[in-house]
Amino acid sequence: MEVENSTVKSQFFLLGFSDHPELQSVLFAVFLSIYSVTLMGNLGMILLITASPPLHTPMYFFLRILSFVDACYSSVIAPKLLVDLVSDKKTISYNGCAAQLYFFCFLVDTESFLLTVMAYDRYIAICNPLLYTVIMSKRICCQLAIGAFLGGTMSSVIHTTNTFHLSFCSNEINHFFCDISPLFSLSCTDAYIHDIVLVVFASLVEALCLLTVLLSYILIIAAILKTGSAEGRRKGFSTCASHLIVVSIYHGTLIFIYLRPSAGHSLDIDKVTSVFYTLIIPMLNPLIYSLRNKDVKNAFRKMISRKFLS
Repeated sequence: MEVENSTVKSQFFLLGFSDHPELQSVLFAVFLSIYSVTLMGNLGMILLITASPPLHTPMYFFLRILSFVDACYSSVIAPKLLVDLVSDKKTISYNGCAAQLYFFCFLVDTESFLLTVMAYDRYIAICNPLLYTVIMSKRICCQLAIGAFLGGTMSSVIHTTNTFHLSFCSNEINHFFCDISPLFSLSCTDAYIHDIVLVVFASLVEALCLLTVLLSYILIIAAILKTGSAEGRRKGFSTCASHLIVVSIYHGTLIFIYLRPSAGHSLDIDKVTSVFYTLIIPMLNPLIYSLRNKDVKNAFRKMISRKFLS
């Protein structure tokens, strides 16, 4: 028993997609492609916004940070997953598992707060356009961004500490990364209190973010509907469409996975869903913002034109 406990405390085995060995090479190719597109899309968005003076506004300041967070939190998961898909021994150290969970929770919750800040930015832009540059000054934008990162840090510390206070009887994680639910399922002791802490705190964060976003969009829609011209209403809705799509997909997935008691979880379903929000969503975000945003498309065309003319 002492040897087993020592093993659990030294390393974990990630089962990943080992129940489908015939698909390992196919999954490697698919996930490598997704991760490559994610990095190119998000890093490309960062470079485009940085190099284009017309995009040096509060909205794109937050979008640049969002792209950075997406690239980072996908990178917390994807490289290890890709290595495991071509390795016979899919292990991760105890400290490495804790670090992966910490950085993943930190980046995911930071993204939640960033999306909330972006909703507030859209509210100010549409409901108080004359005071927009005053209210959303560079100093305020930096403070809001720092607040999002601090919120992510606090949330991550709570979730990581809560999870790794458990005693683990097994070191086989039925997942492709160190996530909260599969780690809870390894607990020797009753995880009821830890589960309550997870659900309560995650619910508070989600409620704060979603209520702020909802209130912002209620006020935004009311302001847009008061606009006299159809062109004004179309432009107003177009300005918010990309953000609203991203928020809906992102929070819908998080609610499905985390705001349920761990008892009765299907880890296989959670595994598939986790692929969506750890790999697919970070890839989709820059695509959604670029394909539905005229400013981004114009800036991209100008950058390409300068490249060919130089």
